[in-house]
Amino acid sequence: MNFFSKRHFFLALFVAVGANPVMAKSLPLPAWNNGATKQKIIDFVDRVTDPNSNDFVPKAERMATFDNDGTLWSEYPVVQFVFMGERLKQLLPSHPEWKDDQAVQAAINGEIEYFIKNGHQVFRKLFEITHSGMSRTEFNKMAEEFFETAKHPKYNVHFTKTKYQPMIELLSYLRDNGFQTWLCSGGGTDFMRAMSYKTYGIPPEQVIGSIGGFEFISKNGQEELVKTSTVLLNNDKQGKPVGITIQTGRTPIFSVGNVRNGGDIAHLTFTNGNQKPHLELLINHDDSNREFAYAEDDNASLKAAKKQGWTVVSMKDDWNQIFSFE
Repeated sequence: MNFFSKRHFFLALFVAVGANPVMAKSLPLPAWNNGATKQKIIDFVDRVTDPNSNDFVPKAERMATFDNDGTLWSEYPVVQFVFMGERLKQLLPSHPEWKDDQAVQAAINGEIEYFIKNGHQVFRKLFEITHSGMSRTEFNKMAEEFFETAKHPKYNVHFTKTKYQPMIELLSYLRDNGFQTWLCSGGGTDFMRAMSYKTYGIPPEQVIGSIGGFEFISKNGQEELVKTSTVLLNNDKQGKPVGITIQTGRTPIFSVGNVRNGGDIAHLTFTNGNQKPHLELLINHDDSNREFAYAEDDNASLKAAKKQGWTVVSMKDDWNQIFSFE
């Protein structure tokens, strides 16, 4: 190729790309490998945002809901469980009777298997001890300080740094296309609100979680909103469609959950029942080298995905990057 031919070639390339802003901008979802899963997401977004498409969904109805633990960030260990253990350590000097309490010691030592074996009620008892009896302001301050200091035991970074880069890109991509992105998790609403915006760009009013009670009472000479031990909503499993409906009054058209304990089956099934176009993603933790590999004993979530036509996301095959700090 002579000089003039090269010049004409690069000029044509500049005109084709540089003059076309659609081609010039970077492709979406760079941490996702090119393939069927990524393409399905892009095709869905294109269809529901195109006014000329039969699948067009008005902007006000483009609601996307995301589970948190294991979907947006690493769930080993469960972050709120770590927070509960740290809170018990702070309270322990005032409660010498806890020295021989198996549940308290299990929480302090991070032995979540104890609570899995002994039932939800044991966990709930300690949850009430560590998350009630204080003003909302006091609790928010404790939660914020926890996120600023506590680190993941495996990766030695703050827990918020274990967010999944592909999911952060997906959240931004959806918002850029007129979606509202909601956090929908079994975790405590106030706990997640302490980090949701800084970590995911999700404002506190778009956090759907388990809800504890409040009392507006006189304390220390002033009126304060104080957290109580009452549980108003357990936003897990069958509770997720309830929580979504109470807080939004809508059914999502896009939902993401993950394989672990069947906690998102009802969440994704609810979205699958939407009469409008919809897409459900199920994150499969199948990458033991870069993260963790785990599944349910009965494969309930994967079976539900196959039966209902959800898209299973393989962390191993669909993501070229796991964490934002890589």
